[in-house]
Amino acid sequence: MKNFPYKRIVIIGTSGSGKTTLGAEIESRFGVPHIELDALHWEPDWKEADDEVMRMRVQAAVEADTWMLDGNYAVARDLSWARAELLIWLDYPLLVNFWRLLKRTLRRAITHEEIWNGNHEPVLMQLKLWSDDSIFHWLFKTYWRRKREYPVLLALPDYAHLEVLHFTSPKETAAWLDSFAA
Repeated sequence: MKNFPYKRIVIIGTSGSGKTTLGAEIESRFGVPHIELDALHWEPDWKEADDEVMRMRVQAAVEADTWMLDGNYAVARDLSWARAELLIWLDYPLLVNFWRLLKRTLRRAITHEEIWNGNHEPVLMQLKLWSDDSIFHWLFKTYWRRKREYPVLLALPDYAHLEVLHFTSPKETAAWLDSFAA
């Protein structure tokens, strides 16, 4: 395997884009410790961490020499993006994200998978597309906003040091990962 050149990585993208899956794959292949920002944000019983607590958790995570964070939390973006070397933006078509989200939600319903800190996804709530508590509602609410927001953020001088990989299809992402194989 070629030497993987990155030690501090941020993976962004809308819900269902595969941030956590990519993070787990990079950790598996290259040993870069993977941290889900959702795990730092969600406490037991779906209680959200206070912003101050979230920032402290992210600060502690990014003080390490090697890490990879996945997620879109603006409250701690300045901490992780400032220390990252590489930012991977998974900017897939809405239908790809929706399909992945649907498969994930159904899998979690069947397996009763624990997500973070003892929490389980409330599947029936997810299917109520009109509810603010539905991950599908969140996808539709944030998909186009992120497409507008990320280019603006990435153009800021504070983040000029980042190498940015902007993948628009899962095949592009897979080809990049495979480029590190022997």
